[in-house]
Amino acid sequence: MGFRVPSIVPAKKLLRRSFSNNSNKEASMAVDVPKGHFAVYVGENEKKRFVVPVSFLSQPLFQELLIQAEEEYGYDHPMGGLTIPCTQHVFVDVISNLNAS
Repeated sequence: MGFRVPSIVPAKKLLRRSFSNNSNKEASMAVDVPKGHFAVYVGENEKKRFVVPVSFLSQPLFQELLIQAEEEYGYDHPMGGLTIPCTQHVFVDVISNLNAS
């Protein structure tokens, strides 16, 4: 009696396949994030999606936003991704300051 070992699926295909189960829109959104970046959703009522560099995660100013997100949402984010609870204007100011430094 034998058993079959499944072939190894490249991570990119596996990721695409898992997102395609949700919807094509979500799959295309996941694919358009460049390497070294991640997507966040920002806004009070209407959420806007921003793609930011991973290097921001080590910046104290950005870490403050992450602490606010943790206090507001915990690990249950309404958009399914990282949601930052501030206005888009404040977020753009923070990102501008981080880009300038």
